[in-house]
Amino acid sequence: MRDFTPAHRHVVAVLIALTAALIARSWLQVTLRDSGLDRLYAADLSYLVVPPVLLFLLLPVLRESKDGLRSLFDPSDLTMRFALNAIAIGLLIRLTWWCQLIAGISFGIYSGTAPNAAVEPLFEFRCPPLHVLALGFLVMAILVPITEEVLHRGFVQSALYRYGPCAAIIGSAGVFSVFHPPSNWGFVFFAGLVFGTQYWITKSLWSSLITHATINGLIQIDWRCLRGQWNPPASEGPLVVPGAIAGLLLATCVAAIFAVLWQMHRGDVSPR
Repeated sequence: MRDFTPAHRHVVAVLIALTAALIARSWLQVTLRDSGLDRLYAADLSYLVVPPVLLFLLLPVLRESKDGLRSLFDPSDLTMRFALNAIAIGLLIRLTWWCQLIAGISFGIYSGTAPNAAVEPLFEFRCPPLHVLALGFLVMAILVPITEEVLHRGFVQSALYRYGPCAAIIGSAGVFSVFHPPSNWGFVFFAGLVFGTQYWITKSLWSSLITHATINGLIQIDWRCLRGQWNPPASEGPLVVPGAIAGLLLATCVAAIFAVLWQMHRGDVSPR
């Protein structure tokens, strides 16, 4: 991996610093919510404390690793075709999430508990104020991908390569999942596997970073602008037709993701 193999002590320091930063963020988030701020706005605003805390705690590690990290962000790797393929993978992963959600609702795996939830699908597109949306994109589509890709792929996965690429990709995806809410572990682990494979194939953080930013940017639109309800009663399930269509699209998206990764592995979509 371009001669970047972090020491185990660096990885331990990274994980401890990330834990400390997220604890500080959680405390600030609770404080902001108690002051009356909206839940998502408080979550985004509180994340602004994470990068300074990480930089303060990891300054010695970053100084020792600066040459290796710099090689993982080589500007010559970033071609238009390379970036477009990374964006395409991000779009496919987000579509995969929607397909599994629709399939899960159709077959009764997911169900809502809200008493006034709509039985039929009901969606509307209404965005919050511009400053709220802008902060969400700044945090989720820029700060979070940079932080997580540098730490989880750049440090954790690079350090695990001494045990082989499969162990490194799976291990980093597992660690990546642990730093997310348990309800999202399945999807986050899958995304982590894709990010790790991109990093292993390209030997660059650009591909996984662009894909990660694409997914998080789309999630902001989901969370902030697209509002929907669908809670079909159990007596009507399973809804075979929408569930089957969603399942077929899910399999197609996953196959398309692996097809792009396979092309990258063959060198058809290489960074250079």
